[in-house]
Amino acid sequence: MTYSDGADKTVPELKLSIEDPENGDYVKLRGGSDEEEEESQAGCWIGSVTSVWFWVKLISLVAFLGLLAFLIIKWIAPFLIEKELIPFIKWVRSTFSIRVLGLLLFASVALFPSILLPSSPSMWMAGLTFGYGNGFLLILSAASIGVTLPFLIGHLFLHKMQEWLKQYPKKAAILRAAGEGTWFHQFQAVTLIRVSPFPYMVYNYCALATGVHYGPYILGSLVGMVPEIFVSIYTGIMLRTLAVASDKRHGLSAVEIVVNVLGFCVTASATIVCTIYSKKKLSAMQSEEVETC
Repeated sequence: MTYSDGADKTVPELKLSIEDPENGDYVKLRGGSDEEEEESQAGCWIGSVTSVWFWVKLISLVAFLGLLAFLIIKWIAPFLIEKELIPFIKWVRSTFSIRVLGLLLFASVALFPSILLPSSPSMWMAGLTFGYGNGFLLILSAASIGVTLPFLIGHLFLHKMQEWLKQYPKKAAILRAAGEGTWFHQFQAVTLIRVSPFPYMVYNYCALATGVHYGPYILGSLVGMVPEIFVSIYTGIMLRTLAVASDKRHGLSAVEIVVNVLGFCVTASATIVCTIYSKKKLSAMQSEEVETC
């Protein structure tokens, strides 16, 4: 029932329903109209459908990645490894010692970002040669130099970078967000930029123009690069496993195939989840930055 106090103010409708006492006392107070309740129920139904659809897509993605990994490991990879990878590995090991190879990989990871060259192949080789422990330390230490050099070189182009950021305010909002706020805010923003698919070699030179300090920049860069480093090391180790199996003229056992497929799926899924999360967080930061401009 709806009442009006004569001042154009309407009291929301309040409904009272009482169940039969013989079946148990039950009183229900409900405010609002039937249309509002129907809209609320429809919203809950749409939310549940969306949640189910999300899990369906996620499971389908994992299944597709598993099938793709199985096909690559079983048929495609052995052919490419036998024709290309094994001869290359043999040439590298016969030409360079482990120490020299380590220095070359360290130098490539440290210097390639400064000249806008990808260092992923060097990271794969580090994983293939040194494994998780030594490979991780080699790549992380070299990467600290690789992100520091462009940051320092950026002093030479500071004014040009600042002008470029002013010309593209929306595109640069995500970068400017990393240079504002507290030390922890800058660290968090830099970490998210490193995890996201944003071109990290471009950010290396633009970071200084955003006002980010070196401390949160270097720590955020190293933390944000950890997922990429582990993916690269895992890729190198998997290539080494396939190369050894191909060189000895025997295929992988069922257990080895399952382990490699599961490892590939877990690695790919973790990378995708981290990327999606970082993109959402960066989009929120970008929206806040655009609103304040």
